[in-house]
Amino acid sequence: MNIVLLSGGSGKRLWPLSNDIRSKQFIKIFQNENGEYESMVQRVYRQIKKADSSAVVTIATSKSQVSAIHNQLGGEVGISVEPCRRDTFPAIALAAQYLHDVKGVKKNESVVVCPVDPYVEDDYFKAVKKLGEIAETSDANLVLMGIEPTYPSEKYGYIIPESKDDISSVSMFKEKPNAETAAEYISQGALWNGGVFAFRLGYVLDIAHKLIDYTDYSDLFAKYETLTKISFDYAVVEHEDKIAVMRFAGEWKDLGTWNTLTEAMENNSVGKAIFNENCAGSHVINELNVPILCMGLKNVVVSASPEGILVSDKEQSSFIKPFVDEIDQQIMFAEKSWGSFRVLDVEDDSLTIKVTLNPGHRMNYHSHEKRDEVWTIVAGKGRTIIDGFDHSVTVGDVITMKAGTKHTIIAETELRLIEVQIGKDISVHDKIKYELD
Repeated sequence: MNIVLLSGGSGKRLWPLSNDIRSKQFIKIFQNENGEYESMVQRVYRQIKKADSSAVVTIATSKSQVSAIHNQLGGEVGISVEPCRRDTFPAIALAAQYLHDVKGVKKNESVVVCPVDPYVEDDYFKAVKKLGEIAETSDANLVLMGIEPTYPSEKYGYIIPESKDDISSVSMFKEKPNAETAAEYISQGALWNGGVFAFRLGYVLDIAHKLIDYTDYSDLFAKYETLTKISFDYAVVEHEDKIAVMRFAGEWKDLGTWNTLTEAMENNSVGKAIFNENCAGSHVINELNVPILCMGLKNVVVSASPEGILVSDKEQSSFIKPFVDEIDQQIMFAEKSWGSFRVLDVEDDSLTIKVTLNPGHRMNYHSHEKRDEVWTIVAGKGRTIIDGFDHSVTVGDVITMKAGTKHTIIAETELRLIEVQIGKDISVHDKIKYELD
């Protein structure tokens, strides 16, 4: 099975856990079989591999998410990096060309495209695998998954099939309706359009070459910023007559708001939280190392992270986005390919950060022109390379680097350090990277 997961957006409706770098699919709030917390992307990837251990998984995403993907999934997963946002057709075209040129997928093989963040059970990816098999042998050029509706939703588009068979030709598509119209569609056998579809690889590559002047993956990547923004629906689906739909009646949830996300949580809290006996229907997600005490809260979500604190009625939490858009502050937490960092303190002339490096990983070898840095090792052991000189470091060691000093640190075990940046003009853009032998 070849599967492309579309991973985009900043997920501002799940502030303060999500930000411009950390989208909702990277928030660890679901418990796996071992009781460990995992994110949406980890859960989906695990489910795919359970359904088909040989599946070729490619995540189509922006550059800002690559580090988090490597951090959570490792280096085996394929990543088709979009140089900038150009909507779903260019993203899928780039991913298709990546599969052909980089991964060696043949044009007659099927590819399934789906969002990276649905909340589903294992039967969903068994259906996804079947969808790909149908696309490979069907006369249809596109095969969609239609979700059996559980209520007349106004959030989704609808697929009207020609029959109520498990697999049917598509009669028409309907945009997001009001509740009354949605109920009418459902009475006609309509299905939710969850954005899951399959095709033979050559089909999309042929369309891409007709609509875009390019030669191969490298050329398409280089020209990506010049491409017209257009959705896959407008570029492909609206012009295709041979479309089939496969019904899926299993669990499928779009966890796009705090209200829907808390519905999928196994427990009422993640992190340190205390509820008194008068609380009901309330949830806490706490990433801070301090307790949250809730008393008498009914249907409330409380979320705390280095980015901020949210206390909201669950229904009202759906209207969070315009308020978050007005918040202007630097990123306070991020996952990198080598580990993660969390901002502890911000002053005019200094920034204090707690850095965690995974075993065997290192930062880039780099320098800064406008700031000094001081590292204090608080856990683990490793090595620093300072202007070419290699030194072992362990708990209690302090390393000082003046502006212009080339430096990196390599973790032999999990390594935690406190980094203090000192300077008049501290900026994430003040970094010069170097090759390290």
